[in-house]
Amino acid sequence: MAEQAFSRAAGAPLIGGNAVELLIDAAVHFETWEREIASAQRSVFFENYIIRDDAIGRRLRDAFVARAAAGVRVCVVRDWLGCLGLDGRRFWQPLLDAGGEVRSYNPPRFSSPLGWISRDHRKLLVVDNTFACISGVCLSQKWLGDPDKQIAPWRDTGVTVRGPAVAELVHAFADLWSQLGAPLPPELQQTAATPAGSIDVRVIATQPSTAGLFRLDQLIAAMARERLWLADAYFVGLSPYVQALVAAARDGVDVRLLVPGTSDIPAVARLSQAGYRPLLEAGIRVFEWNGSMMHAKTAVADARWARVGSSNLNVASWVGNCEIDLAVEDRGFAAQMEAQYLADLDNATEIVLKRRKVEKSSRRGGRARGGSSSRAAAGAMRLAHSVSSALGNQRVLGRAEAGALPWVALSLLALTVVGLRWPWLLAWPLSVLAGLLGLSLLVRYRQSRQRAAAPPPQAGDEPAQSP
Repeated sequence: MAEQAFSRAAGAPLIGGNAVELLIDAAVHFETWEREIASAQRSVFFENYIIRDDAIGRRLRDAFVARAAAGVRVCVVRDWLGCLGLDGRRFWQPLLDAGGEVRSYNPPRFSSPLGWISRDHRKLLVVDNTFACISGVCLSQKWLGDPDKQIAPWRDTGVTVRGPAVAELVHAFADLWSQLGAPLPPELQQTAATPAGSIDVRVIATQPSTAGLFRLDQLIAAMARERLWLADAYFVGLSPYVQALVAAARDGVDVRLLVPGTSDIPAVARLSQAGYRPLLEAGIRVFEWNGSMMHAKTAVADARWARVGSSNLNVASWVGNCEIDLAVEDRGFAAQMEAQYLADLDNATEIVLKRRKVEKSSRRGGRARGGSSSRAAAGAMRLAHSVSSALGNQRVLGRAEAGALPWVALSLLALTVVGLRWPWLLAWPLSVLAGLLGLSLLVRYRQSRQRAAAPPPQAGDEPAQSP
């Protein structure tokens, strides 16, 4: 029954016969990516949220160029917003000239003025449909730190996969690729079902407005009996998930959460900290990483189940983005994950409750430097949820959540004054927005009519595209 529940919740069947290897931090990732790309004979599929024109980005770009020049089909998906201002046509031109293809996910379109909110947050590499890597690492030298400035490398985690599960990863890439242009030819999607090991996995490939991983995370929190250890770069838990963690902790489960001590998004760091108190009061142990940035997104439960991938524990990843994660059901791999987690805690500071204040207690006497973080979109959703809870009398607000309400109230009163004194300041922007939305709907309607009247697309090659 548990296996069936996992499959239905995640929308991902259990696939046996795989070999899975744990990758720790970016240097190992980049070396592995470069080696596997260099060995490609047929195809290279690469999908990433951030691709930066720096030494690491150019090194991997040149590896793509070399294989494309040798006749390998190289397909790259970059996220438009994540890569904004970081790469560009000049960066990709050598690959395009060599016959490679680059497509951008979800650039701004007049037909969808708010569509840019959804992002492709996946970090995926597939080579020859036999090797794959799923990770939290982006293609940027930033992940390696800066020794000259004494900035340590970022802490991140990924996995390599060989075996039948690679077929699901090829399908996930091909599905997204087809949304951005002509689909991949069927022959490039063919995979062998040859076993490569003995590990059972689930490939959880989500797209906007789906919540397979959210359902699975809740289910794991409900079924954990002894331990549930989480690491997340931008934790802003929704109430149902926080309640699931709290219930597990109160039932005697050892629940731990490792988050960054310093963040690459400092403006929203406090939003994540605002959620500490209900966790701590329930007995959940919260730790902040003492290094430059903790970017891993992992979970391990009861030394038998583990998850590694691109998804953060927030609404943006659970509902808003394209994400990809690997859930592994294997005691040996889970033991590796637990050992790594305990090693990470040696470089972390535990957050404790004392005299109604949240204070820091280091495992080794040190103190963290700064706060943990969340993504801006997830923080905004959390604030909106707090406001709706207060107005609708849905539940009692915690002290941390209630603290934001006076600022929201003052902002609404200020808007009221502006609307009464200078109504045109509100009327004009709203009118323009309404007009844009109306025109957008008409464009979408016309496009849907044209698609309905057009013949179905045929699989085949498409000319190289620029970002």
